[in-house]
Amino acid sequence: MSVPAHIEIERARVKELTEREAARLNERTHGSRSFYERASRSLVGGVASSYQLRDPWPIYLSHGKGPRVWDVDGNELLDFHNGFGSMVQGHAHPAISKAVQERIELGTHFAAPTEDAIVVAEELQRRWGLPKWRYVNSGSEATMDAIRIARAATGRDTIVKIFGSYHGHHDYVMVSIGVDYDKIGDRLEPLSLPYGAGIPQAVVDLTVAVPFNHAEAMERKIERLFEEGRPPACVIMEPALMNLGVVLPEPGYLEAVREITRKHGVLLIFDEVKTGLCIAPGGGTERFGVTPDLVTLAKALGGGLPSGAIGGTEEAFELVDAEKVVQVGTYNGNPLSMAAARANLLEVLTPDAYAHLDALNEHILSSCQAVIDKYSFPGYSVGVGSKGCVTFSPERIVDYETFKANQDAELCELAWLYNMNRGVFMTPGREEEWTLSIAHTLADCDSFVAAFEEMADDLTA
Repeated sequence: MSVPAHIEIERARVKELTEREAARLNERTHGSRSFYERASRSLVGGVASSYQLRDPWPIYLSHGKGPRVWDVDGNELLDFHNGFGSMVQGHAHPAISKAVQERIELGTHFAAPTEDAIVVAEELQRRWGLPKWRYVNSGSEATMDAIRIARAATGRDTIVKIFGSYHGHHDYVMVSIGVDYDKIGDRLEPLSLPYGAGIPQAVVDLTVAVPFNHAEAMERKIERLFEEGRPPACVIMEPALMNLGVVLPEPGYLEAVREITRKHGVLLIFDEVKTGLCIAPGGGTERFGVTPDLVTLAKALGGGLPSGAIGGTEEAFELVDAEKVVQVGTYNGNPLSMAAARANLLEVLTPDAYAHLDALNEHILSSCQAVIDKYSFPGYSVGVGSKGCVTFSPERIVDYETFKANQDAELCELAWLYNMNRGVFMTPGREEEWTLSIAHTLADCDSFVAAFEEMADDLTA
């Protein structure tokens, strides 16, 4: 399905505005430049993670409160970045801050279980309808352990993932991401390609990618793997949105995937690191009504503290329970993280909170779409729960192929600059979306829309 007819954007005008806005942002962030110069002498690239990089320097933050953050230059920004979606609660939420402060005074780490860990597991069990849970400290750890559990449960080594989806930074899933489309081979049976250096080819070969929103291609590939004598242990995928802005599952797709995996005895892992607790109380599992064998959570779980979890069926966790699969970690279930998660689940992310997030997202999506329609702008607004974005594409993006063919990287960069220069903090990069928090208001959403409309007006004047 195509988006409505749109104007052609003049590339010279995009370049002109990008240069103007970049110069304006650089002039407002001399403090960040100083921090970068200092950080570069000790931190690789001047940052703690490569996803924090930006040319000519990153924006360093000092503090946040509610829906706002402040950079080291004192610029106040409405936060639609929210720590890559982790801070759906807003910054320094009183209930979470209180819980963490009280826990600090009782001891911060024991490497032993606490009551809060039980309460959190009980609440996750209730929300996801999955009986068994274990903790980790990040999304990468969650997907890594879930894959190991699936391999042990099935006695198989191969895994299937969606081409273009990111599932953390361990070797088994750093495959077939961010690749030029002319290098992947057959669209329906793409090559397995490493995401960066340092990933052994033997590991890459154990991970097989298939296109999103194409159940038939997935089943054909699984059947082929059986024929080749390397049947898959699991399919790992994001259920509610592909991690390319927001790409939603087509109607019936998740149900078909669930049927295919069950038919072939392949465990289904829903990676809800980005969507769990952000789009519904029970994440994409609840929102779309399809239950996996295993689910992975992180980001929003800890209310700003590093934490993650794996949930699953009794059968999936049987070998962990029997101590044949070693699932360990010194900081798993850390008391501070569990205290924060308990307050987050029981006091912050309530039914009223999700109703508020849905109302905010409906408002920002419809308002952005109104701007798109007004200016015949190339793109469309799309979102679910607290997640959403304006996708700058002349047609609907449904998988990695259509993303690579149509997403406009230059417009994404320009939109980020317009937001930053107008008091809206967003993640840099063409593949990121906004994450709303329960601290946001309709007026905050209107600030985002105003920045977008100003850009649209400048580009079409």
